[in-house]
Amino acid sequence: MARSRSRSYGTEPLPVQFLGVLLVTMACLLSGAYAQSGTKTMKIVALGDSLTAGLGLPAQDAFPAKLQAALKAKGIDTTVANAGVSGDTAAGGLERLDWSVPGDTDAVILELGANDALRGLEPALTQKALNAILDKLAGRHVPVLLAGMKAPPNLGPDYTAKFDAVYPALAANHRVLFYPFFLEGVAADPHLNQGDGMHPTAAGVEVIVRNILPQVEELIARARAR
Repeated sequence: MARSRSRSYGTEPLPVQFLGVLLVTMACLLSGAYAQSGTKTMKIVALGDSLTAGLGLPAQDAFPAKLQAALKAKGIDTTVANAGVSGDTAAGGLERLDWSVPGDTDAVILELGANDALRGLEPALTQKALNAILDKLAGRHVPVLLAGMKAPPNLGPDYTAKFDAVYPALAANHRVLFYPFFLEGVAADPHLNQGDGMHPTAAGVEVIVRNILPQVEELIARARAR
């Protein structure tokens, strides 16, 4: 009489066919997970004023569109939503934050404050509004690239010093990525600005995109890591 073998989980050899199915299934699951993590389209929202909106330019020449094209050219699958509103102040951006930056946003480029300076608003008010925006985005765990602004020199040295100090202080306090001056390489250059001397031409936007691109790539890396 043949001796009966005891049975317990894991002691019986698995059929070859089952092993084959199991290995194929695991490979599919792993490859699917890799594809999801490696190729997910990132969604950036550019929250700003007319410099973001692209005042005076066709939609395809606005900062968000040109930035998205530059990222695509580097093989980075990203959409950049244009949440720029011409004439908006930092306080205006705070008021519309919840609907301008939807729940599926992966990262934000924050470009606000130019109109605050042009209107001579108290820098403390600008700082308060931007601080609230950064607090809210931090609460949502959304990485931010803060684009700095500089006050026009005609407002005097005291105002300029106070206003220009707002952005580096916010970046340090919130530990966000920081691009010191959004219009770097473009401001005051008549060849890169429209007739009003304040809003970039399409060529000016290309300069902005080229200069800020390394920080945007770092922003995307932080968003993917999150």
